[in-house]
Amino acid sequence: MGMGRSAFYFLWAERRFSFPLPVTFVIFCLWLTAGNCQQQAQCRIQKCTTDFVSLTFHLNSASDGFDWEFCKALRAYSACTQRTAKACRGNLVFHSAVLGINDLMVQRNCSKDGPTSSTNPEIVYDPCNYHNRGGGRDHRLGDQIQSTYLFCGLFGDPHLRTFKDQFQTCKVEGAWPLIDNNYLSVQVTNVPVVPGSSATATNKVTIIFKAFQECTDQKVYQAVTDDLPAAFVDGTTYGGEGDMKSLYIVEKVGWKHVEMYARYIGTTVVVRQVGRYLTLAVRIPEELAMAYEESQDLQLCVNGCPTGERIDGEHLPLPMVATQQFHVNTLESATAKCHEKMEVKDIYFHSCVFDLLTTGDANFTAAAYSALEDLKALHPKRERWYIFPNDASCSPCNNQWLPAFYLGLISFILSFL
Repeated sequence: MGMGRSAFYFLWAERRFSFPLPVTFVIFCLWLTAGNCQQQAQCRIQKCTTDFVSLTFHLNSASDGFDWEFCKALRAYSACTQRTAKACRGNLVFHSAVLGINDLMVQRNCSKDGPTSSTNPEIVYDPCNYHNRGGGRDHRLGDQIQSTYLFCGLFGDPHLRTFKDQFQTCKVEGAWPLIDNNYLSVQVTNVPVVPGSSATATNKVTIIFKAFQECTDQKVYQAVTDDLPAAFVDGTTYGGEGDMKSLYIVEKVGWKHVEMYARYIGTTVVVRQVGRYLTLAVRIPEELAMAYEESQDLQLCVNGCPTGERIDGEHLPLPMVATQQFHVNTLESATAKCHEKMEVKDIYFHSCVFDLLTTGDANFTAAAYSALEDLKALHPKRERWYIFPNDASCSPCNNQWLPAFYLGLISFILSFL
């Protein structure tokens, strides 16, 4: 039984950082069950395992509603093992499977009571599930499903990662639209971090999930500093009816971290409060993200910040001369603090250093780290996770000029004082 438990842990650890349920998992499950169940004809653990694999093979841990669908499949798997428990008494594979199910339910915070998946998923049609309606191109091929998704994130002072994986640092004080298409609108409000400076950070997020067919009425979510609710403004926590919730909110950390899953448009939105400010991450199908009218073209996630609002290397005469206010020791201290959280010195690391130098607020270190973790959870292409300064919009910022780059950015901001 120990081997069974460790095997499930190994497979699930692999699952968390890979694409749709790996073939190794399928082979492992079927290999385990085949031999034992031939010897014990009445034990139906092989059928239970085969059904579970068919229910989860198409799922992707980075997609919206993964936990909901995976927990339904686990409950169905558990119910199947209970029905065959008597016949499988003494069967090593059966008991290993039971342990594995229990471990996974704890790991994914699945309740034992709740809806279960149908064991005939091919005949189940949910019109309020984006994938069932034909979204994602091909349900069978994980890389094709992923290639149709886009990611956008905003954090810190503020730093924007667009749908095109362009990375920008912007001023954008006041209310600005990140996303504004036919299905979803996301607006942020940024306020000055240091009085009199052009450096800003987000203190308010407004999200509108627009009404869609019979799946959901319009739902509005709003968060401000120190008020990050786990409900929409109308007091509800989901859209849709019955067990087939097409839109719902999950509170990960009370008043600090919420996630919204819009199954009907295949979209996930993550909002966090770190320190006094908010961070945002969105994953949405490309075809929906690009469904907007000409009048809706001011979208930071789509086109980036307007040129006049950007603070990046293209606007800086590098190298810059250090000022007395931001000396090398301060740079070294900020670098050390950010390195404690982030080992890879990519653009998120450098943004962390910039924010510490600009504000002196250590919470910006946690904000950069959280933004990177949300990126890893939601961005569909692992090879694009890391952007390095000379690859981002600030092309002059190679490693040789990084100290001057930070000081140049800060001098640029101070010029507005």
